[in-house]
Amino acid sequence: MKAFLDRDFLLDTPTAVRLYHDVAARCPIIDYHCHISPREIFEDLRYDNITQVWLGGDHYKWRLMRCAGVEEKYITGDASDHDKFLQWAQVLGKSIGNPLYHWSHLELRRFFGYEGILNRSTAEEVWQLCNARLQEAGMSVRGLIAQSHVETICTTDDPIDSLEWHQKLAADASFATAVLPAWRPDKAMNLEKPEFCDYLAKLSACSGVTVSDWDSLKAALNARMDFFAENHCRLSDHALNYVYYAPVSEEETNAILKKRLSGEAISPEEEATFKTSFMLYAAKQYHDRGWVMQLHYGCRRNNNPTAYAALGPDTGYDCIDNYAPAAQTAAFLGALEAADALPKTILYSLNPNDNQAIDSLCGCFQNSEAVSKVQHGSAWWFNDHLQGMTEQMVSLANLGYLAGFVGMLTDSRSFLSYPRHEYFRRILCRLIGQWVEEGQFPDDEDTLAEIVRGVSYENARRYFGFAQK
Repeated sequence: MKAFLDRDFLLDTPTAVRLYHDVAARCPIIDYHCHISPREIFEDLRYDNITQVWLGGDHYKWRLMRCAGVEEKYITGDASDHDKFLQWAQVLGKSIGNPLYHWSHLELRRFFGYEGILNRSTAEEVWQLCNARLQEAGMSVRGLIAQSHVETICTTDDPIDSLEWHQKLAADASFATAVLPAWRPDKAMNLEKPEFCDYLAKLSACSGVTVSDWDSLKAALNARMDFFAENHCRLSDHALNYVYYAPVSEEETNAILKKRLSGEAISPEEEATFKTSFMLYAAKQYHDRGWVMQLHYGCRRNNNPTAYAALGPDTGYDCIDNYAPAAQTAAFLGALEAADALPKTILYSLNPNDNQAIDSLCGCFQNSEAVSKVQHGSAWWFNDHLQGMTEQMVSLANLGYLAGFVGMLTDSRSFLSYPRHEYFRRILCRLIGQWVEEGQFPDDEDTLAEIVRGVSYENARRYFGFAQK
């Protein structure tokens, strides 16, 4: 029997062991999509206790605690940080098969040096140990990032963001990690939302363009994209129900937007056609600017109306959606290709049943502009576990080019989440090691090392155009 989380955790062949320790583990981290705060990085935030850095804002953990029957006061409520941690420890101790069990113990080992197991029996010991460790030098936000050898971070930023903290970080020569903005214009597209008109007023104010129709909306967004580009933005990100393709004329798009601005209700059909126009416009801008377009879809959000009313969005009440029409995604990409306006694109579906559709579709739009110009994004959210990551990479290898994959991201709000890259790299080496040991691929040390180094680090650096530190 193997020991839990030993040096060769998940590495079940000699080839996997060699590739991980000699290659993957030595690569820096590029975290090209996350939700951490650039302000907290600049201010070098220090946490008072493990609950603040570990449980605050982490809806992965919140969902698991609810599944175990924990009262909400210990999750998002007014219980003390100490009591919240004790409840989490009790739940984690029995969470067999959940990736949070692996992630949490990797984080305890990598950042806090704790080699034991967290459960209700050890909770007080771990609470004391972690809180003491958090007061040591090197355990502030910047210290956690430096310990993890993170070379580049891309945050998620709204078009109206001032990017003040990115500018301050860029001017701070004492911090080696590049912290770059990523353009997330969902609020400018989601005209069905009640707050849409209020948002456009804010966009008008910060862009200097009064948004009153489709042309002025595009002009305002162009001005903000120019500003983001000046601040070293290299990529965009969109959260979609699915990839829309119901094209209409510019005149029809303008009529729909003006209808919404006048206070009239918008039909689902009008919503889809407006969002199609918005995404076609945005993608062409990304192409011209050399930005990467990331499309996250397949999520049904805020399913519990009672919880949403009490807690708001991003609190653990989303699920996988089973509606992601491949025909519309194909038509959308095809329209951009026909207009010579298809940017580098990463497709992420939250539904793992879409893996093969994505990989076969990506192959329709590859060319010499970039290695794997259209990417199948890493296993995301409900899929970033051993099975989900393995299935995504197997599908990509079977139908595409695994060696060109840009690899893992954290998609996290926590500064302790970087061991997810380690977890991914171990699974990558495990998979490749199995293929080599089974005689499915030769034991060519140089080629294998190049593949693993590429997926772990080099591919992302080249694909996004990040500078090497």
